[in-house]
Amino acid sequence: MTMKSLLKGTAVIAVAGALLSGGVARAEPEVELMHMWTTGSGAEALAKVADKFREQGGTWTDNAIAGHTASQYAALRARVMAGDAPTAVQLKGPNIHEWAEAVGLADLSRIAEPGNWSEVMAPALVDIMSYDGHFVAVPVNIHRVNWMYTSRKALDAIGETEAPENWDQFNAMAEKMEAAGIIPVAHGGQDWQDITIFEAVVMGMGLDFYKKAFIDLDDETLRGLEMVATFDQLRKMVDWMDEGMPGRAWSEAAVLVMKGEAGFQFQGDWYVGDMSRLGYEPDTDYLCTTQPTADGSFGYTLNSDSFAFFEQDSEDRQEGQALFAELAMSPEVQVFFNQAKGSIPARMDIDLSDFNSCQQLSAEHLNQAIETGGLVPSLAHSMAQPQRIRSSVMEIVSNFMNTDMSSEDAANQIADAVQANI
Repeated sequence: MTMKSLLKGTAVIAVAGALLSGGVARAEPEVELMHMWTTGSGAEALAKVADKFREQGGTWTDNAIAGHTASQYAALRARVMAGDAPTAVQLKGPNIHEWAEAVGLADLSRIAEPGNWSEVMAPALVDIMSYDGHFVAVPVNIHRVNWMYTSRKALDAIGETEAPENWDQFNAMAEKMEAAGIIPVAHGGQDWQDITIFEAVVMGMGLDFYKKAFIDLDDETLRGLEMVATFDQLRKMVDWMDEGMPGRAWSEAAVLVMKGEAGFQFQGDWYVGDMSRLGYEPDTDYLCTTQPTADGSFGYTLNSDSFAFFEQDSEDRQEGQALFAELAMSPEVQVFFNQAKGSIPARMDIDLSDFNSCQQLSAEHLNQAIETGGLVPSLAHSMAQPQRIRSSVMEIVSNFMNTDMSSEDAANQIADAVQANI
């Protein structure tokens, strides 16, 4: 069911026009932000933005929805259908366009044009943040999802110095870790973590394979031998996870890696922000590298957190929306937000010399991916496909990881689910 059909016939807020009219004073800006960051580096980074907003005389109401993307989007849908949309909301990927098409999103042109957003924003984000020729969302970062983090202590324990570059090397090191009493793969048994590690393995089978499977949604590819091989590799990794996995937060699994009790973990670079907050450092405590690859191809799975706005009758809330949008895209906020979050700025004119080595490597890999055609949107983190497709794939992957489902059945189920939701 599309967003438009879901909301058809429902009294919703009509969003139109620009947020600001010329000369509006910003005496008492207010904003209520609906988002999904309840803990960790995300919450810390956003708290700094809230502090900055308050410094400018604004009133900030934080509306954090526990869970992940699906939980927050369900709460947003209920608010909009009730005619009570939040002033600002965390939206990303195709969901931005779905809301813009279904009920409209505010035209940010009067803020974006003076701020030269089209010039300073990462080119890959411009179309994502725009609808019908104008900006409707503001990005605060660029996350890379397909990282593999390797414990320095675990490597030392098995006599290795470098992270594996291909799956044969990875599997061999995992076996050595298991023999040494180390958990080879750290993981938390939550559905979004399941689809994150699955996406890493898909990328590790080949960039072209990922594009055909989850950008083109090619049925033959989704059912094919390469997808079966993907699930075969994932099954090995599931067998290397520990019994404490169910329900575990990803950050708790990460601490096992830092302590050398686990060897590898697959997460996006919010990992870097959280580990830095806990006092662990790249290179010293862990290595950040691209996931192993079967064919040597290089890719970068893109995730970007962004915010969109629904029109409000209150002048103070309109002022709050404008102030928040300007702050979010400002160089100052882009720097401190991303240094806390572990990501890199959505602006391309930021000096990264004060960012850590993983973040600098992310920027280097982003440029490499843009030059070579290896930049792809993340399926796992709602950038590649609408939520209904992402959710259906996530459910099947989690079922696979928690049952004895065969690789062939998993591949066919994903293909069937995608076809049903196209």
